[in-house]
Amino acid sequence: MSKKINLPPKKERHRLFGSVEPGVKLKPTEKDKMPDLQNSKKDFLFTIDAVGISNVKHPVIIESSLNPAQQTTIATFKMTSKISHDAKGTNMSRFTEQLEKYRQDGGFVISTQNLYDFTKELAARLKQKDASIELTFPWFYERKGPSSELVGLNHAEASISVTYDEEAGFRTTASLTCAVTTLCPCSKEISEYSAHNQRGFITMEVELSEDYQEQVDWKAALLEAAETNASAMIHPVLKRPDEKMVTETAYENPRFVEDMVRLVAADLYELDFVQAFTVKCRNEESIHLHDAIASLSYRK
Repeated sequence: MSKKINLPPKKERHRLFGSVEPGVKLKPTEKDKMPDLQNSKKDFLFTIDAVGISNVKHPVIIESSLNPAQQTTIATFKMTSKISHDAKGTNMSRFTEQLEKYRQDGGFVISTQNLYDFTKELAARLKQKDASIELTFPWFYERKGPSSELVGLNHAEASISVTYDEEAGFRTTASLTCAVTTLCPCSKEISEYSAHNQRGFITMEVELSEDYQEQVDWKAALLEAAETNASAMIHPVLKRPDEKMVTETAYENPRFVEDMVRLVAADLYELDFVQAFTVKCRNEESIHLHDAIASLSYRK
């Protein structure tokens, strides 16, 4: 049994560990009397391309053409704006004020129109001519076993970025990273039987056209471009008949990383709402300690 400790009062404990009494306060407490360093005007040498906040975690609502049609998740936000050479700094609190406004108005729904409205309003709140928002979030979608049709949830990492400029208008880019199965064509060619396969990660970064319509779910379109060109899809639930089908499908569709980026690029090229794209593939090699990688970029 431990020896009883005679604890001093909490205030004395705080003093023991370094707390001191408040000093005399001489500076103003009213906001309109406080100096505003950020809004100081002088020649500060350079214009800053982007200043703001990042790594902001915030709940968001995702709408999807795949089930679940609506889901709530946590997104990581980055919000910035330019400031001219004659401005000392930006008003950091206004970024989170803008985010809180949308939360209180019913939640932050991820749609291009909402992001257009958000960035334009943010620029006005900051009293600047531009603003940018970028958010990254996990997106979940249902996947059925090919034979059993048992349902489970897969997920991909999605990202969307909108930049507003008073003169240039809006620029929107989106990105999706998902996992697939790839089977090595060389291994299949030289082996008497079997072939090694690996988990591959496809990343597609696209610039959306100015007339992009929300009726097309860019997340689902990019996912299809990656998965339908892989050796096989990844499944959360597989029974034995499912596993047989997936294994044989992979064997029938061998893919190098070079094959993957070219095939996915062809699908992205055919999407009318994509103006430019970069495709990357990274295979976690099952018979090597290194990864195999490939990438290509194209502007229509």
